[in-house]
Amino acid sequence: MKTRSYSHLIIPFSIIIHLTIINGVLYIMTPETYQNVLSILYYNISWLIITYTLNYYPTARKEQFMTNIKKMFYLYLIYGLAYFSWFGFTGNLPNLIQYHFLVYLVICVLLTIYRFIFYYFIRNYRLKGGNYVNVVVIGRDKNLKKIRRVFDNPYFGYRYCGFFDDGASASPTYLGGFFDCFKYIIDNDVDEVYCTAAKLSKSELQSLINFADNNLIKLKIIPDNKDVFTRAMSIQKYDNIPVLDLRTLPLDTEFSRIGKRVFDLVFSSLVIVTLLSWLIPILYVLIKLESPGPIFFMQKRNGLKRRAFMCIKFRSMTYNGEAHSKMATRNDLRVTKIGRIMRKTSIDELPQFFNVFMGHMSVVGPRPHMELQTTDYEISVDKYLVRHFVKPGITGLAQISGYRGEVSKPSDILNRIRLDIFYVEKWSWLLDVKIIIKTVTNAIIGEEKAY
Repeated sequence: MKTRSYSHLIIPFSIIIHLTIINGVLYIMTPETYQNVLSILYYNISWLIITYTLNYYPTARKEQFMTNIKKMFYLYLIYGLAYFSWFGFTGNLPNLIQYHFLVYLVICVLLTIYRFIFYYFIRNYRLKGGNYVNVVVIGRDKNLKKIRRVFDNPYFGYRYCGFFDDGASASPTYLGGFFDCFKYIIDNDVDEVYCTAAKLSKSELQSLINFADNNLIKLKIIPDNKDVFTRAMSIQKYDNIPVLDLRTLPLDTEFSRIGKRVFDLVFSSLVIVTLLSWLIPILYVLIKLESPGPIFFMQKRNGLKRRAFMCIKFRSMTYNGEAHSKMATRNDLRVTKIGRIMRKTSIDELPQFFNVFMGHMSVVGPRPHMELQTTDYEISVDKYLVRHFVKPGITGLAQISGYRGEVSKPSDILNRIRLDIFYVEKWSWLLDVKIIIKTVTNAIIGEEKAY
């Protein structure tokens, strides 16, 4: 017999735990602030309003600790602003501001620990047979194999019973034809029904909808995808008509764009002031001593929306007529001695922080290519221009994965574009931080293709 589900208590329980953590930390670490009734109301109500606005609590069955980690950081950022705004409203700061930063850090750490424990408990509870749902699929097509991967993951708590289809099938999970499903669903306490729309007629689909509504069963419809689904798709509603947007990108939101731009401005300013301010004069002398020509090499490249801009680098080659048409190769005779050191350590790329400051580039993003390459690749490489939905970067996911520099074989550019598109579709602050750390590490230890 099926065990009773208490999933409806998960959200209230999480809200209570979160508020307990916040109030407990404030009461212990800032008792003088917490004695004010208005402060208590403000801290609790602002948390509830912000989490409601972000739609933070409704969780899908497939959600895990890392699933909505970006939303968690947004919550911490916005609630942090609310937390410190209270001192501005009241004009009362009972402790040093550094101490309140510590208080808020403790709150965030404890909330994160609870999140980890929560998903750890849910995962293990489901592995032991709790909090599960029985599911069946009506209508078999090639999507069934893909959706089975989700059902068969024990962490998600699905129990796949089988499928119904009017076509004869020798599959061990075949349960019968369409009209056999109604009795089976009732007799076996099925919780969710997944229906392949392309395999059913309008009348069959309507009868299934009516049956699900009248028996408190969740019905989920799998649309006919015509092989067009992408990782970045989302569904929008125009009145009551669902419209599939095949490329909804994380950086489409104003909050993400502004946040990334602010980070770029701060980061590039620090590099320009603390590093380039003294490095440029030194390299000017070293570059000039070895070969005549300017200290900077400027090349037209394609950026956001394929718009052209002048990409700035330290000149690492002798002045030559092939610089704008031929990439550097291993043991390239055009590269100077000081240029070889700069390229090995990626120092030659540092002037691109001026591009970042001016808004042409970002610290992290797909590497910009020469105009000649863009013209070639947009024809020869499928989905190449998807990478131009975001600003190009000084470093990127493809570069830290070993696909930088010379394109010596077709798989080099194909893998580079694959990783660029993955970055565009799955961008997050955590991914940017990981790429920056890996870039610095690679610059210190050296890379095979840095020549």
